[in-house]
Amino acid sequence: MNETYEAAILDLDGTVYLGDGLVPGADESVQWLRDRGTEVLFLTNKAIARRLDYSEKLTALGIETTESDVINSGWVTAQYLKEKHPTAEAFVVGETPLLEEFHDAGVSATTESPGDLVVASMDRQFDYEALELAMETLNGGAPFVATNPDRTCPVEGGAIPDAAGMIGAIEGVTGQTVDEILGKPSPTMVETALDKVGVEPESCLMIGDRIETDIKMGERAGMTTVLVLSGVTDRKILQESEISPDYVIESLAELGGRIG
Repeated sequence: MNETYEAAILDLDGTVYLGDGLVPGADESVQWLRDRGTEVLFLTNKAIARRLDYSEKLTALGIETTESDVINSGWVTAQYLKEKHPTAEAFVVGETPLLEEFHDAGVSATTESPGDLVVASMDRQFDYEALELAMETLNGGAPFVATNPDRTCPVEGGAIPDAAGMIGAIEGVTGQTVDEILGKPSPTMVETALDKVGVEPESCLMIGDRIETDIKMGERAGMTTVLVLSGVTDRKILQESEISPDYVIESLAELGGRIG
């Protein structure tokens, strides 16, 4: 296929980099997209860092990026709470960058006492006390939202537990299913991303390594989807999935050869 897309939305972990290392050739592929006039937006479900942190990391890895080139689930969740629950105090299972996002958005948040709603996210210090406070918050039927549904986060040499572990623990002790997940593949995340690039879904590539979030979101929205096998999805998972990417490549380095 020889087609130019107006925009490309790229996942980060497992797609552009693994841990602190760039996926070989990823920088050249991003530059190839930009040289063709394709706007590039980076989209990540991780809420353990802020948009500026991701842009600085990408720039240090050789991909010139500004804060506005990145959207993450923490920022999207903060904007959602600001709009939907402007007077509520959120009890947050999450790390400092997520709390900072809430603070900057004017969203009241606590980690030390029950709140008016629960926000669950990846938290590498998650403990029994946090689980108990989440349970107390939800005892009265309070809203339960989460930044993202990812089970694991790809890192160099393997993967670590992600937000699904915290969500599952809270659901397990309360019997309450999460009401809203703001990260990929949610409609909120895809609408935010498409609004940012300002193009119709048919003119946009969705490139990622996770078939149940990146590719599912792109497929639902009507984007052209590209699955990379450099992250969590392998060929066995792909074969067993009901989701069918438009293209499957070993890594981002092959992008130009497949769609150029």
